[in-house]
Amino acid sequence: MNLDYVARRLLGRPTCILDRGAKLYRSARIRNASGKDSEIRVGSHSMILGELLTFAHGGQIQIGTWCYVGEGTRIWSASRVLIGDRVLIAHNVNIFDSLTHPLGAGARHKQFQTIVTSGHPKEINLGEQEITIGHDAWIGANAIILRGVMIGTGGIVGAGAVVTRNVPAYTIVAGNPAHPIRELTPLERDAM
Repeated sequence: MNLDYVARRLLGRPTCILDRGAKLYRSARIRNASGKDSEIRVGSHSMILGELLTFAHGGQIQIGTWCYVGEGTRIWSASRVLIGDRVLIAHNVNIFDSLTHPLGAGARHKQFQTIVTSGHPKEINLGEQEITIGHDAWIGANAIILRGVMIGTGGIVGAGAVVTRNVPAYTIVAGNPAHPIRELTPLERDAM
């Protein structure tokens, strides 16, 4: 059993399930408001330096094997974030499968008050939409992946890109909003 997992468990914090060889680094933050360890699972040999957060009303994060989540990265789930195997997520990336706050000012303030006084609300609609990141994808530093997006196998998101639409397999996207730059060549695909 991973010592980081044991240490966090002994502190009484909701944590996650770490498969064999997975590691939470000192900068990693697990904020599992659901209180169910099974809602965040980190696959074998994956390294987490960033933050994994589920909301109290829902959320699930599944990270495949041999993945990297860089320092300062936030993966926040109110629905479900599925990350394939061998995915590289650089530093300071934001991945949000919901709006994170209601659109209406009154509802947004009520949510804020609840968070401050008693924690994340257990019932709320945040327009949740699942995010899927395929095997062998690479997400560049400071990118933002928004709700409902699917990144295909081998997809590459350029640094600083804001991804609001699906990314085809083996395609490089960049910009705000992100748009296709080019497809990977057959040689680049075979290298994976």
